[in-house]
Amino acid sequence: MDNLTPDQRKKTMARIKSKDTKPEIAVRRLIHRMGYRFRLHRRDLPGNPDLVFPKFRKVIFIHGCFWHGHHCRSGKNRPQSNRDYWDAKLDKNKARDKKNRRMLKKLGWETLVIWECQIADSSTLRKRIVEFLEKSEHAQ
Repeated sequence: MDNLTPDQRKKTMARIKSKDTKPEIAVRRLIHRMGYRFRLHRRDLPGNPDLVFPKFRKVIFIHGCFWHGHHCRSGKNRPQSNRDYWDAKLDKNKARDKKNRRMLKKLGWETLVIWECQIADSSTLRKRIVEFLEKSEHAQ
């Protein structure tokens, strides 16, 4: 059961941002401190990737666990009210993400998804980012 009135819920949902979120800014700051330079939200690429590294032909998406259906506790926690709506919406988000990653791969771009829950462990996150950006296609 929703504790908010429909008007309160509408106002709450309207305040949720799709870019420049706290997790995204935290990752951007970390990567910038590591010495990498990037572009933000290139609209000409499928899915408007959060961070684009044209030099490496690589992109990073920073996903909220709830909105993009991560397998962690936050991602598995779906609203109980209006269940049909939320299940359809969140499943559609996951399908869209998968399609965008597939399209980017066809265009020759590599992708990395960083989940909101992974940002707290900065040393592990730093290692993942370095491995992703520094590995070359030819080394595989």
